Amino acid sequence: MADALTHADSITIAAPPAEVYALVSDVTRTGEWSPVCKACWWDEADAPEPGGSPRVGAHFTGRNETPERTWETRSQVVVADPGREFAWIVGQGFVRWSYMLGALDDGAATELTETWEFTPAGIAAFAQRYGDQTDREVEIRTQMAREGIPATLAAVKRIAEGG
Repeated sequence: MADALTHADSITIAAPPAEVYALVSDVTRTGEWSPVCKACWWDEADAPEPGGSPRVGAHFTGRNETPERTWETRSQVVVADPGREFAWIVGQGFVRWSYMLGALDDGAATELTETWEFTPAGIAAFAQRYGDQTDREVEIRTQMAREGIPATLAAVKRIAEGG
């Protein structure tokens, strides 16, 4: 199992791309919409100025919680293109998450696509860590993405539309 695993889903939001981008790129709000990541915070030196946008290279930590366990991950922003895409990698490039935004209705609405990619490097790290249980552990993470992305998008839509 060396190939990347990916999943993506999209939703239409009745808000302009710039507003949706400002929301999803504010990692400190992730706990408001993610079913697993309950809190995120920027490294002190990487926090955007108030009202500002994050920059490529900025680092942040996320606290994840499931009924079975709680863990933290360190991530780095790899794309910060206001109104178009916000993406980050987890750990040493093990997982790549992205929000891609497309303008609809002459910019009055946004198609927001969330993508998840469990990279070959991540799969290799899992193989080293979990041995014979690798396939099971990878499937658990894949299922979490498949279930979590639609839930996340629905929550972002509710928040962005003022619900």
